[in-house]
Amino acid sequence: MAQSVEEMLTSAIASRGGVLGDLGVDPDGMPSPAESPSLDEARDYVRGLATGHYENFSVLSRLVPAALRDDFAAVYGFCRWSDDLADETGAAGESRDESVKLLAWWRSELDACFRFARGESSDPPRHPVYVALAETIRTKELSPDPFHHLIDAFVQDQTKTRYETWDEALDYCKGSADPVGRIVLALAGHNGSKPGDAERIAMSDATCTALQLTNHWQDVRRDLIERDRVYLPREETGLSAEDLREMLDRGNDPAARVKYIRAVRPLVERTRALFVTGRPLPRTLDRPMRPVVWLFGAGGEAVLDRVERIGCATLWTRPRLAKSTKLWLIGVAATRAALSRQ
Repeated sequence: MAQSVEEMLTSAIASRGGVLGDLGVDPDGMPSPAESPSLDEARDYVRGLATGHYENFSVLSRLVPAALRDDFAAVYGFCRWSDDLADETGAAGESRDESVKLLAWWRSELDACFRFARGESSDPPRHPVYVALAETIRTKELSPDPFHHLIDAFVQDQTKTRYETWDEALDYCKGSADPVGRIVLALAGHNGSKPGDAERIAMSDATCTALQLTNHWQDVRRDLIERDRVYLPREETGLSAEDLREMLDRGNDPAARVKYIRAVRPLVERTRALFVTGRPLPRTLDRPMRPVVWLFGAGGEAVLDRVERIGCATLWTRPRLAKSTKLWLIGVAATRAALSRQ
């Protein structure tokens, strides 16, 4: 007998015991058809998601303009749930099929959320993420397209686990990362209709693609072992999943390390060029948005710096930002914020 969405979510929580449960999903707490949280309750929920999970920098830092913090939290909640519905059921074939079904349910809830936010339906969302997001959609007049593109990318993760070329890797980023930047621009009032928006969107896409690629190069080991995914493009690196697994077992072999480093270093250099393309973006935005957008890009470049400092040997060591580096970047961004208010 096919499982219901609630049964699949409960099964995922029981089997993984972690992230989905941390998100506040439990068998007794699933939203029922007869009830819907208030907007205040929903906003408390997404704020909890945004502040309760590890990220390089807090999504809801004081750098985010106060008027947009609830909107940032709602968008983060959508992304967090999408990500975990895709990844927290497991890496086996049946688990991937389960994720596809869960994401189809999530997409249907997204469609219903947009219909309600646009006044095309009187049925309010029941899930707290969508209760919060509906208000953001309504007040910021957001398009559904970036949200659907994100779900498309999460579905792709269930069906495509190997990448052959650099262009394939970039194409994945167009769905998995670039839409987030476009949503942030829309929250800031740049939905493509203002003078200069085309250039802003291009710079945002370059930054978001670079952020996603940096995450891929940072997480080669974890993606391979935990999720059986390899984002390193085989044609550029000459490395297959089998090669990586064999090299992983030869961590003390200089020949294995040199081969891997020589394969990854050109990818890091091309990623750096994308960050450079996106660097002027903050200066094109209203002053309150500049520090937080600057921090997104600068933080990503700092992680890429760490990749380079460990010799690009990310198959054996996962680089992370030191607390001191984070504090320095936040301090620079805070200074920029203070100067923008003068």
